[in-house]
Amino acid sequence: MSTSQLSIVKKRWQDAINRVSLNLKTVRKGSVSTRGGSFHSDSEDIADGPKQPTVLYENTFQLEPKDNQKFPTKKAEDVMKAIFNSNLRDKKYHSDSSKTLTTHLTELIRTQVKQELGKQNRFKIVVLVLVGSMEGQGFRCASRCLWYPQFDRFAEYSYYNEHLFAVGTVYGVYYE
Repeated sequence: MSTSQLSIVKKRWQDAINRVSLNLKTVRKGSVSTRGGSFHSDSEDIADGPKQPTVLYENTFQLEPKDNQKFPTKKAEDVMKAIFNSNLRDKKYHSDSSKTLTTHLTELIRTQVKQELGKQNRFKIVVLVLVGSMEGQGFRCASRCLWYPQFDRFAEYSYYNEHLFAVGTVYGVYYE
């Protein structure tokens, strides 16, 4: 491209940017003007909408957890044990309701483990719950994760009754 062609392309881009910024400035409360007409809206002004304070986070440069901030695998196992015992004690396996049951158990475990960790934790919590029927079959569950073995941990608990089994796994992966 020659220099004159390049300057023409540059000018066209600058004109397009100016038109867009001019259109944004013409937005008025309750209506938006366009070339072809206008439309009315009851929503708040787009250009002068509610301003919320910007939250800025600074880097902590904390690359490893403190000794008192290790992932509590025993507490996570106790949480899973209590939730499984209270929610699955008299349950029978139904394939139709197993999806909602596993979703409910997963959310309960995740919220309880997060409460145990407190607000100042730096762990990403991942919960996996599997529920199946007890019909004399064998079952194996495996998972693979990419993590740092010094800081990342997992807890696992299995529950069995006459009609179903449940396997719960909680992964605590440390945020750097």
